[in-house]
Amino acid sequence: MKRVLTREEAKKKIEELKINGKKVVFTNGCFDILHVGHMRYLEEAKEFGDYLIVGVNSDESVKRLKGPTRPINNQEDRAELLTGLKSVDYTVIFTEDTPVELIGELKPSIHVKGGDYKKDDLPETKVVESYGGTVEIVSLVEGKSTTNVVKKIASKE
Repeated sequence: MKRVLTREEAKKKIEELKINGKKVVFTNGCFDILHVGHMRYLEEAKEFGDYLIVGVNSDESVKRLKGPTRPINNQEDRAELLTGLKSVDYTVIFTEDTPVELIGELKPSIHVKGGDYKKDDLPETKVVESYGGTVEIVSLVEGKSTTNVVKKIASKE
């Protein structure tokens, strides 16, 4: 079964799931070096619905957001690795810096972000609520971040 989807495949899959009465949850991120914080975040996100689809920032957007030395892992590897987690049903790669455009196309039932964000500050909130979806904020896993992992590795050189 193919689990890393194109935008068009993701749109069709979500439409199909919603027609069948399923609640589709969407979240997004770079997920450059997978760590326990990612796993806990994705498990909590999945609890909001039946299927979890993760938008994965493309290599180009990670460079713009995180700097020229990132990502460590390429977009295809990051997207495929996420599908190995039991909480993640599908992934889709997107090239923009925010998932606003992708969410507008996919129209998931619920959009989830981590506790380092506030619902009212998210550019996605307006789009999600415009078609009747909801935005949920989950707890932040303190001290667990890819940036911290990269710094720790760099300090050992």
